[in-house]
Amino acid sequence: QVQLVESGGGLVQAGGSLSLSCAASGRTLNSAIIAWFRQAPGKEREFVAGISWSGGITYVEDSVKGRFTISRDNAKNTVYLQMNSLKPEDTAEYYCAARDGFPILSAATDYAFWGQGTQVTVSS
Repeated sequence: QVQLVESGGGLVQAGGSLSLSCAASGRTLNSAIIAWFRQAPGKEREFVAGISWSGGITYVEDSVKGRFTISRDNAKNTVYLQMNSLKPEDTAEYYCAARDGFPILSAATDYAFWGQGTQVTVSS
């Protein structure tokens, strides 16, 4: 089992920045992919970015590329999502998720472990 706990959400004005954290615990994560998803009201959960725990390989969705960065700190068992130049359309509940094995996949159904989510609201 892998336990994931997100933090760092909040209310920010358009153009601002937020940094989300995902603290992982439980069994070894060496072969894991950690990803961020988001879900806005009335919309499906969508992939935002993912990172391989061991090699640090990243993939960022085109819609946020250049604004969002995913990184990890192996010593702290934590994955971060740095979000810059935020837009109102980035408003959503943001979830951290984990799966075993490469590659980084973008379908929510490919991830077995999920955090409880953290709300990000961007005002215009």
